[in-house]
Amino acid sequence: MADSITYEQPLNERIRTFLRLEFLFTGLDTALKGDSEQNNRDAIQALSNILSVFDRTDLKQEIIKELDRLISDLSALENSPGVDKYALNSLLDELDQIVDSLHLIKTAIGQALRENDFLYSIRQRSSIPGGTCDFDLPAYHFWLQHVSDEQRKQHLLEWSKQFSAVQSAVNIVLRLIRSSTGFTPATASAGFYQHSLDSSQTTQIIRVKIAKNAAYFPEISGGKHRFTVRFMTFELGQRPQQVTDDIDFSLSCCSM
Repeated sequence: MADSITYEQPLNERIRTFLRLEFLFTGLDTALKGDSEQNNRDAIQALSNILSVFDRTDLKQEIIKELDRLISDLSALENSPGVDKYALNSLLDELDQIVDSLHLIKTAIGQALRENDFLYSIRQRSSIPGGTCDFDLPAYHFWLQHVSDEQRKQHLLEWSKQFSAVQSAVNIVLRLIRSSTGFTPATASAGFYQHSLDSSQTTQIIRVKIAKNAAYFPEISGGKHRFTVRFMTFELGQRPQQVTDDIDFSLSCCSM
């Protein structure tokens, strides 16, 4: 059990979307581990939410741009002293394979799911509170109750494959960005911390790590030039208040 909690704040829209996709993919993976009706419903809901993210923008090109940027930055390190060339080349090969797999997707990501009448009917009703209950969607009820566990799992895995390349891309992008900068000690005076960002490099994610047993949480806000962290008390039913004590925490400004 981890003895700390890490809070993250993205500083641009691309990374904000990546973090949301990571959250949704984690929920999907968790749902796919079980065979209960609720597991299946959670998986369908996660797939629907992921598809909605791709309905809003040409995200495939954004992902490819980010991968190309990382490939360029990492390739520049090849002749740097102390670099593990074998590990670097393995990482570059992995990135190249993911880019290739994205280029192989000739239609809009998730297009086959959009054209699936069964899933479309569920998506239509999902925006209504309780809209996917049995009497609203008898076909969905039939699938959950009469189709075997094995068949339902196969259907879910097949639908999930629509996003496998994207999930691999998002996972590796966020892993590289997070690991680009370690945590350093910092102190918030009377619960407040402000820091200016290096204009020569683009900071993508602010990460704040505090003890798990702390009675407060950080509110992080920021832009291209600076960010602030306010530590707030937590009490259910009460509006959070900024703490008045000095707070020691760990900070990482990820800028890869």
